[in-house]
Amino acid sequence: MSYLKSNDLLVNSRDNIIVVREAAVAGLYDYFSDVMEVKSIYFKVDDSDWKPINEIIELLEFKWIDQVILKNNVTFHIQPIVTKSQEVFAYEMLARFQDDNGNSVAPSKVFTAAKKRNRTYALDRVCRIAAVRNAAAIHKKVFINFIPTSIYSPEHCLRTTVQLAIQLGIPFSQLVFEVVETESVDDIEHLKKILTFYRERGLHYALDDVGVGFSTIEVLEQLMPNYMKLDMKFVQGVSGDLTKQAAAKKFLSSALQVGAIPLAEGIEEREDFEWLKEVGYELFQGYLFGKPTPIPTDLAK
Repeated sequence: MSYLKSNDLLVNSRDNIIVVREAAVAGLYDYFSDVMEVKSIYFKVDDSDWKPINEIIELLEFKWIDQVILKNNVTFHIQPIVTKSQEVFAYEMLARFQDDNGNSVAPSKVFTAAKKRNRTYALDRVCRIAAVRNAAAIHKKVFINFIPTSIYSPEHCLRTTVQLAIQLGIPFSQLVFEVVETESVDDIEHLKKILTFYRERGLHYALDDVGVGFSTIEVLEQLMPNYMKLDMKFVQGVSGDLTKQAAAKKFLSSALQVGAIPLAEGIEEREDFEWLKEVGYELFQGYLFGKPTPIPTDLAK
């Protein structure tokens, strides 16, 4: 304890709990491992749950995400969303990341690191703000992903997004906020608050990978999505798969019943596009129409 105090690493202590600065964590873990039974030691960061101390090394390994967030090391690629006639209707903004050396880092790795270090809110905010800034150069609708579980209070967390759109002169009708498929949404009431915030300001939103949490018409009617995306697992090969066809038709019926525009993503084969178009899907996305690419300068014209 005296070492922690003399090196200004101790925040406070009481009973069997000590609070230290992050700089002390690695050395403290080494000490605990050497002289104590680590199975009986737990840690927590801020308001997160208590976890076994052996998991703290993983937390330290993901510290690099702090610099990604601090330095806004995010750029965007776009992928077209097209109509039945293959005219570009919108673009989805897809975040791309780099480390301090300029090397690409997979988005899945970045979001995993943020979740491990409890930085999901900060990362989601950085991406959302950067996406809106980039949207100013694209005179089409843009789909912007967001993580609903990272948003504590829509009135406060999303205010900067709305203010930035106003500042940049971006019509709200140009922005479509998309609930990302990587997050399983358990708290439907919280999601409803977020979507209500968007809807009351004239912003549109999409549900991606509509699954168990949105499985009933009653829930979908409460959420009132403007767009619903059919996941690629039901899209790829649908023209020759009766099971996928049944799922695609059921999804289409649900979307139309709640007034949402049905969008099929992950299309790579023309046969699947033709089948989906024939049964009534209105919008389409996938490699068949274009891969994610850096934002061309001519889109700003």
